[in-house]
This record gives sequence, structure tokens and C-alpha cells, in this order.
Amino acid sequence: MSQSPRVSCVVIFLNAEAFIQEAIHSIFAQTYGNWELLLVDDGSTDRSTAIARQFAEGFPEKVRYLEHEGHRNLGMSASRNLGIAHAQGTYIAFLDADDVWLPTKLEEHVAALERHPEAGMVYGPTQYWYSWTNRREDDDRDFEGEIGVEPDTLVAPPALLERSLRDQGATMPGICSVLVRSETVRAVGGFETFFRGTYEDQAFLFKVFLKRPVFVTDRCLDRYRQHPDSCCARAIERGDYDPVRPHPARRTFLNWLAKYLADEGVEDPGIWDALATARRPYGLAYQ
Repeated sequence: MSQSPRVSCVVIFLNAEAFIQEAIHSIFAQTYGNWELLLVDDGSTDRSTAIARQFAEGFPEKVRYLEHEGHRNLGMSASRNLGIAHAQGTYIAFLDADDVWLPTKLEEHVAALERHPEAGMVYGPTQYWYSWTNRREDDDRDFEGEIGVEPDTLVAPPALLERSLRDQGATMPGICSVLVRSETVRAVGGFETFFRGTYEDQAFLFKVFLKRPVFVTDRCLDRYRQHPDSCCARAIERGDYDPVRPHPARRTFLNWLAKYLADEGVEDPGIWDALATARRPYGLAYQ
């Protein structure tokens, strides 16, 4: 048996039959072999349930299928938390069912956290992936997100939290780009079930940024598929989310963050000033 730390890979899905097999195959293709895969079904009504069950039945030593009681739809945060509750690994990684990891994702990120035992999490830039369509017009649209700090840097808390507030989340990592210590995930209380879709990842990441050092690399090891049925695209279409202008989902997130920071007894003036600046376009008070 391998003596390397086990990684628990949590894949949540809802009606993802078009992409889930590619996501799973990207985990099986990892150069790092000591992983378990937790497939968490958030109440799917398409073939993705059967696909996930087939992988769990075919590879019982590596893959487990999970669902909420009664096959209910409880949202992204509750589904990630279900995976976390069953995770047995030293580290936890998250992959959405429509995205993929590059083959060395786990190998490189485990090595980074082994080199930096003080770090609670590691992440790098994400590729915004348009070329998956194989359409000529999408060939040159792929790009990598900004990390906002010097690469290969261990960032002490709460610097990433304040920076992310000041740049309005422009340099926030994608959830599929992170590898987190299980101890860190549980210390911050996992994901906030209040957020069922948009901002569920940012709420979790801000909690980590507040409490743990984070190692940031410039290695892009995941692909964030751009398509009209993604959670983000649907939120934009509904008018709930806008990557540039003030929007309802961010107002809700900033209100939650203000209460969370107050409940945690945070007194850092830089954080409160950054939060006040972020809240100003919404006409919200300082706290």
C-alpha cells in the first residue's frame, strides 16, 4: 500500500450526464495514485446518477456514491459537506462535474503541502476553458485567471481575504484549483449551507483565508468549462450574478461576511475598511 497521504476527491453533481464521465476520467488519469473519489448526487434526474453508480460499483476500492436522504436536492454547499463528512483522506480536493483536472494536479499540490506543513491550502490559476467545444471560433478564447500574488508564495492570514475584497473577487481561486488539508476544512466548519449555488465557494475560501496560511502557485492544473448550462451562466441569465456590476448575490454574500467577521471577533481595520468599500455600492452600512 502506498505510504503517501490519501486525497479525498469530492465531485458534486446535478444532472451532469453530458460531462461527468470526463471529470471522473481526469481523476483516474492522475499521476498521483493514492486517492478516493466521492461522487455526491444532489438529486439528479438524468443519467448522471446511473453513471456515478456504475463507477462506484466497478471500482468499489476507489469510488463511493453518496446522495442526500430521499435523493433530495439540497444545493452545492450541503452536497460538498456530505462528501467532506465521508472523506477519509489527509487532504480534500473539489472537482465540479463539468470541469477537469490536468494529470499532475494532485501530485503537484500534495507535494506543495508536504513541503509547507504550515499551509492549510494550496491553489493556482484556473484555465477558463472554451476550446472544449472543438469549434474554431473557441480555439483562441482560453485564458488563465490571475492569482494576484507572487507565485510560490506562502501567504499569511488574513492577507488573501483583504485582497480579495479589494479586487472584488477578481483573483479568487476556482474551487477546483484548491487542495485543502482535511483538518483545515473541518476547523473552518466546511461550506455554508446558506449558499446553495453562487458564492458557496467564496464563503468557504474566505473562512480559510481568515484562519490559515495558504500557498499560492502559478501552475495551472484545472480547466473550468465555459458553457451556458453552468451554475454561473444560469445565475447571470437570471440576473442574480454579474462579474462586473453590483448584483443581488454579492450583496447577500457581503452581508453574510460582515456577520461572520463580527461573530468571529475580527478587529483587523484593513479587513473592515475593505469590506466597507465593497459594501458601499450597495448602500450598506459599515457593519
